[in-house]
Amino acid sequence: MDVWLVFGYVVIIILLCIIVVGVSAVWPSLIGAPWVPVSRETAWKMLDLAQVNPEDSVLDLGSGDGRIIIMAAEKFGAKAFGIEADPLRVLWSRCAIRRRGLSKMVAVMWGNFFSQNLLDATVVTVYQGQKINKRLQAKLATELKAGTRVISYSFPFEEWTPIKTLRNPHLYLYVV
Repeated sequence: MDVWLVFGYVVIIILLCIIVVGVSAVWPSLIGAPWVPVSRETAWKMLDLAQVNPEDSVLDLGSGDGRIIIMAAEKFGAKAFGIEADPLRVLWSRCAIRRRGLSKMVAVMWGNFFSQNLLDATVVTVYQGQKINKRLQAKLATELKAGTRVISYSFPFEEWTPIKTLRNPHLYLYVV
């Protein structure tokens, strides 16, 4: 094979990688959802406060690298599903799920959670800003079944009264 042809392919692959990483870095900010991961300790406390168990179906809105949905399956035995707007983080999550052998219990999809149906969840985890939570509250109130637990990190839902709160980290537990 011609050296210049190989060189051309390598340059194209490098440029495509730069574009994918660039879009992945900018896209979440453009839609108003930059990625700020929760610590593993906070993820554990969120799931523990919601009393997640093997009967639950956990939904993480803005699932990032998948740490909450993976932990829900590995440590609590629940089925878990994430919705993430960043395609690179979706790929990362899917690789982590597959690597841990959790494909039958955990899934993540690329998309906007405002356009997805949330009916099947028994526990919803949220780490979004106050502005998004304000919009999200109406969706959760109309789509979730009675008894669904919603756990929010850092930002409360203004029109709901939490049934439990933690101060460190700031967690708010609601029951629909």
